[in-house]
Amino acid sequence: MKRPNKRTGQALIEYSILIIVVLGVFLAMVNYTKRGLQGRWKASVDDLGDQYDPRTANTFVNYATTSSANTAISMVPASGGSWTQRVDTTNSVETKIGQTTIGAVFAN
Repeated sequence: MKRPNKRTGQALIEYSILIIVVLGVFLAMVNYTKRGLQGRWKASVDDLGDQYDPRTANTFVNYATTSSANTAISMVPASGGSWTQRVDTTNSVETKIGQTTIGAVFAN
């Protein structure tokens, strides 16, 4: 029967400690990497220029909806009784008039 070598056990412990240290370094670098990527995204978005912001928009829009509905029901005599006929007519118009100005809004 072969006896285990003390050197083999020590090497196993050394490798385990090395793996733990490497994993600790990766876990510590996650926040720095994440913040670096977020900074790059923010810089890219800032390079796009001004975007729509409701706080800096001056909007004046009127909406108008006009609709009319007509329903006609008629009785039609038939052999042995009668039947009804229904006709629905709906007209609807929606208008939007106004303007939106994007930029600084100055209070008077």
